[in-house]
Amino acid sequence: MIYNPWLSLALLTVLIAPTATIAGDTWASFQNGGRVSLQNTSTPGTSGANNEIVWTAELRGYGQSSPVVWDGQVYVTSVEGSNKETYHVTAYGLQSGKQLWQHDVQNASPKKNNNYVSRAAPTPAADQHGLVCYFEGGNLVALKHEGELRWERNLVEEYGDVGARHGLAASIEQDETSAYIWIERSKDPYVLSIDKQTGETNWKAEGLGVTSWSSPRMVPVDDTSHLVLSGTGILAGLEPQTGKRLWSLEGITGNSTPTPVPVGDGRFLIGATVARGGSSSGRAAASNGLVAINKADDGSWQADYLWRAKRATCSFGSPIAHAGVAYFVNATGVLYGLDLATGEERFAERLPGSTWATPVGIGERVLFFIKSGPLAIVAQGDSPEITTREPLPPDAEPAPQAAGPSSGSVVYGAAVCDELLLLRRGDRLYALGAVN
Repeated sequence: MIYNPWLSLALLTVLIAPTATIAGDTWASFQNGGRVSLQNTSTPGTSGANNEIVWTAELRGYGQSSPVVWDGQVYVTSVEGSNKETYHVTAYGLQSGKQLWQHDVQNASPKKNNNYVSRAAPTPAADQHGLVCYFEGGNLVALKHEGELRWERNLVEEYGDVGARHGLAASIEQDETSAYIWIERSKDPYVLSIDKQTGETNWKAEGLGVTSWSSPRMVPVDDTSHLVLSGTGILAGLEPQTGKRLWSLEGITGNSTPTPVPVGDGRFLIGATVARGGSSSGRAAASNGLVAINKADDGSWQADYLWRAKRATCSFGSPIAHAGVAYFVNATGVLYGLDLATGEERFAERLPGSTWATPVGIGERVLFFIKSGPLAIVAQGDSPEITTREPLPPDAEPAPQAAGPSSGSVVYGAAVCDELLLLRRGDRLYALGAVN
């Protein structure tokens, strides 16, 4: 039987969403398509002594995308060269860590490689036919699971230079037939719907015209879905079939990086960060919260907050909801737990640091992947118990050539598959084990 990840959307149908079960060896896209609340019998990465690593793989170049998994294979992307000349797509065996193949792509628009620009940041999307990969230089490629090229496009040749401050980071969103590519560049931003089988464009729509490094997210609404975009000052929902803008919600601040996370019944969590210096902390907190999409009496769509946070803000990692609690981690590592139904604050606890990777809820625990490497395991409750492990060796990456927002050994993404926890740093991939 072939697992169809989009069928699991039917499980997310109430405000306080029950935990969703996913196939044991599938993590098909960035944040698993927003399905980061899981029901498992064990919690990968939480057992045994510190530094218990099943396998590790050294990657060519550097990358900021998350790992994706399909049918026993792990895929990661990276970029190499002083001017980011070459992108890599590499496949590994999920259980063994053995490299299976590597596909190289020549960057359509090379730019100086440094810590101030995105470096292979968009995460691919996988399905039963293979995977679709987008790179911030403008390359769009589709590969079979065996590594053979299915089709490729050069979006720079088609639509012009991809010019964006600090580069692009939006990962690929998908449904059963289409992949959605968001190019929120400085001039003439756009969103593409691509037929995953042929690579042909279904539609091209205008972007938001703001700053954003978040990813598009499919949010189930009634018997359909909306493609939700989040950029500084605005949220917008597009019709996936046509690209038509269905609604907009403005007056927001700090929402340029966290990606919307669906929690069921047309609702999603939105995260926002505090500007440097903290001068807008109150306004940013009010931009963190739970948003609902509803149809008006005249048939039009609208979106608004069901509740707004009073103190909670985010860093680069998105908030998640798990077992009736919404979790937000701010830039200094303070974890806020809010009641998902009301927004009332249940607790505020300090983690070992802030998070760039989105946390994952499993059973009665939530895993937080600290930027510098520690793993914080939070047992749910009004006074949650927090256990910290150090599963990754220190200084796993070479010292950066220049300081910048992504300098040091950053944990960029995580995936939970087949009793393994996969953690991705810039130049290395780790698999951690589990017990029941």
